[in-house]
Amino acid sequence: MIKTASQTDIGRVRMVNEDRAIVQENLNGFVLAIVADGMGGHQAGDIASQMAVDVIYSELQAIPESPSVEERRTLLKSAVELANERIFAFAAERESYHGMGTTVVAVLADENSVVVGHIGDSRAYQINVQGIEQLTEDHSLVNELVKSGQITREEAGNHPRRNVLTRALGTEATIEVDIRDLAWNQGDILLLCSDGLSSLVSPDQLLAVVNGDGLMESKAQRLVNEALEAGGDDNITLVLVSNGLSDSEKNAHFDGEER
Repeated sequence: MIKTASQTDIGRVRMVNEDRAIVQENLNGFVLAIVADGMGGHQAGDIASQMAVDVIYSELQAIPESPSVEERRTLLKSAVELANERIFAFAAERESYHGMGTTVVAVLADENSVVVGHIGDSRAYQINVQGIEQLTEDHSLVNELVKSGQITREEAGNHPRRNVLTRALGTEATIEVDIRDLAWNQGDILLLCSDGLSSLVSPDQLLAVVNGDGLMESKAQRLVNEALEAGGDDNITLVLVSNGLSDSEKNAHFDGEER
């Protein structure tokens, strides 16, 4: 059985939370989780991120029974593309919202496989006893600079233009969605998050918290606290999706209390 937990926090600096997340645990046998991180002034960012999660969620309600992985890839890609069209059209009709957009990362999972779709620099990670693997590639200027060897990954974390995206949802009439699928096993955990978490908390720290003792909800809160302690200079949003109970979850339930 797949379990989920989610948290969002405005952080220590921002006046508005432009992140949005939505989780549906029983979607015709699947779990759907979406995280979006909006951008643009005049409340445009939170409108864009809300529209993204609403459209994708709504479109996937019609998922058929037992679709193939390929069908799931197509459904998720189409839902994200429709969200892009809706946000772009909304902004085009309203001058104060021109240029608004959002990142998005979404997963559609059953107990055997996961389909991941994303645009922007919100991330999905796979975490298990072997370690942590980033499943998405940031569509950002600093990632392009890292890939071309112009800066190191360490320099990217402090680069003055680290928030510049090369691809976002809603800023262009059409968009290329990155879609991938993968197998996962009992005890594996997916972490979806906005860059308010991933830019401040290292993969090693993420791994330590998620593989540590405690229930999913407390791990999610602990991850938020780590980002806040590191400065909390952006909104922080995350979803944990667990394929059955991890060993630490079993221990916490077995003890009858959180350790």
